[in-house]
Amino acid sequence: MNEGIDLLPATLRKFLEHLHRRFEPRRRQLLKMRKNFLKELPSPCAAIRASEWSIRELPPPLRKRHVEITGPADPKLIINALHSGADAFMADLEDASTPHWEVQYRGQIALYHAARGQLQYISPEGKQYKLDPLYQTLLLMRPRGLHLVEREFRVQGQPISASIFDVAVYLYHNAEPLLKRGAGPYLYIPKIESAQEARLWDEILTTCEGFLGLPLGTVRATVLIETFPAAFQVEEILYELREHIAGLNAGRWDYLFSIIKTYQNFPEFVLPEREKLTMDQPFMRAYALEVVRAAHRRGALAIGGMSAFIPDRKNPDLNARAIEQVKSDKSREISQGFDGAWVAHPDLVPIVKQLFMEGLGGAANQLSTLPDTDFSPEALKAFPHVPASGISLTSLKRNIEVSLLYLSAWLNGQGAVALFNLMEDTATAEIARAQLWQWLHTSQTPSVAEKHTSVSHALYEELIQETTQAYPHIKPEAIRLLREMVYSPKFIPFLTTYAYVKYARQN
Repeated sequence: MNEGIDLLPATLRKFLEHLHRRFEPRRRQLLKMRKNFLKELPSPCAAIRASEWSIRELPPPLRKRHVEITGPADPKLIINALHSGADAFMADLEDASTPHWEVQYRGQIALYHAARGQLQYISPEGKQYKLDPLYQTLLLMRPRGLHLVEREFRVQGQPISASIFDVAVYLYHNAEPLLKRGAGPYLYIPKIESAQEARLWDEILTTCEGFLGLPLGTVRATVLIETFPAAFQVEEILYELREHIAGLNAGRWDYLFSIIKTYQNFPEFVLPEREKLTMDQPFMRAYALEVVRAAHRRGALAIGGMSAFIPDRKNPDLNARAIEQVKSDKSREISQGFDGAWVAHPDLVPIVKQLFMEGLGGAANQLSTLPDTDFSPEALKAFPHVPASGISLTSLKRNIEVSLLYLSAWLNGQGAVALFNLMEDTATAEIARAQLWQWLHTSQTPSVAEKHTSVSHALYEELIQETTQAYPHIKPEAIRLLREMVYSPKFIPFLTTYAYVKYARQN
């Protein structure tokens, strides 16, 4: 599929080197600043919030985004997603992928062909898939976050920022063909933690536009509000990216992980089991409404997050249950003012599309809807607590199962995995391993009623042994990796950076 394509021609290499020299010192400085957020969260800017301003007007292709399907930049998946009838497809080079060079390279090649309507794929069984050159679904790309580097491209021996690498390569090859299609070079930006990081992203996008001869604002990005510090500067993030931003997305799973990371050493902020951390919880409702309020106040769309439930065509009961869960989740988002939502499976596209068409009365969006709420730091911090009864053995075991099964798949280059009728990616795996760490290391370890004991190293080892016996295909490296991350005295910020350096390049 990549015959004759030079992914990194000399001109692009020189530009990547220029971007690295210009922005790498700032990136490193901003990553150091993130450590301060464990002590003090960023503050809103009164002057920005009090003044009248709005983002650059949305281009027509980005005004209606009722349903967006997401997944890795895999050729077969891209073809199916662009044929799904969704308003947009987000090709994910981050949480639904892995940092392996082969995975990232193949993803960029597949996006090159998709942007030109020329993508084809032949399965190992010989089945042929061919992209309709006239596909109507918008193609969007999510690069890796600022915390990641691309070790296979170095400038004077130093690895380049994965964010810069992904965006520059994608825009260099695909901006022009996407514009010719009547769409544009549209991105998702992950893992932002502050307005200063948004300013860096804005400068990167402006520099790329200048290099490619594109007018300011041609590149449009949707920002994922998926870190706890970012929730305190949503309007400031919009302001810094006002020439390039198109919307905000409520990335709920990374957001929950970020809360655990932010309050990793605070026993009064230990969260209960993942299944209890629903969007109906007051602190999650406050988060969702803040995304909608800030976005709509400044003219940006608000896109809902991902329900982890996925259909199962082979099991009618599970299939019906998953569809009802997704319907309930998306109906709530519509009532909160969201303009669209994510799904992980093509079967959910027509269901969610109908919900939004009916809920919005045929309108393209709900930009005129402003939640009757104000920014409330207290509401964002109104976390539930582990009850006196402790945590359930079932939930504890499920966190270990998800962690081991996902890490095993991740080490093989698979970033999105269907486990126990849920779609798990890096964000949900991060929640599982982070909860295991926090429950073990807090000064008030939760009890596990069914075992008549508290969380302990010995209990974890017992459950790890049970899981590896039940799933013998789990890689030994995944077991060692989970032990290292859970038993480490200090919390490891990202499994992706840790695992890539220590394990991924061995596989």
